[in-house]
Amino acid sequence: MLYPAIWNERLFDDLFNFDFPTMRSFDDADRKLYGNRAGRMMKTDVHEKDDQYEVDIDLPGFKKDEISLDLENGYLTVNAAKALDKEEKDDKGKLIRQERYSGSMTRSFYVGENVTEEDIKAKFEDGVLKLNVPKKDAPKLPEKKTICIEG
Repeated sequence: MLYPAIWNERLFDDLFNFDFPTMRSFDDADRKLYGNRAGRMMKTDVHEKDDQYEVDIDLPGFKKDEISLDLENGYLTVNAAKALDKEEKDDKGKLIRQERYSGSMTRSFYVGENVTEEDIKAKFEDGVLKLNVPKKDAPKLPEKKTICIEG
């Protein structure tokens, strides 16, 4: 008899013997792509300083040329795409298990309408993307002034 696996996300699937292969394929897509560490991918720390935000994004296993940053309508989008070369052949024998796949990840952050591409500084080292995003306030509107009416 199968007991429900209460420590994973399939409690009711095991308990009631549900089988939704199409739903499972979507749920497991990131796990198939990045293994058991899928839940830890693109983890982000944001530190607030007086004049800027420092953002650290974990991107282990990626190279600098596999990461892109886009700024549009106040949203900073981080894209990371990895592709494996399927043509590689191993002279030592046949492949028994393969846990590395190709795929992409995306994450967006609202940084404000007044931040430009030139304002954002990015550095990638040791699998961590470090971003410095300045704090920019919206331009102040002129104060309301009352005009005196003569007469």
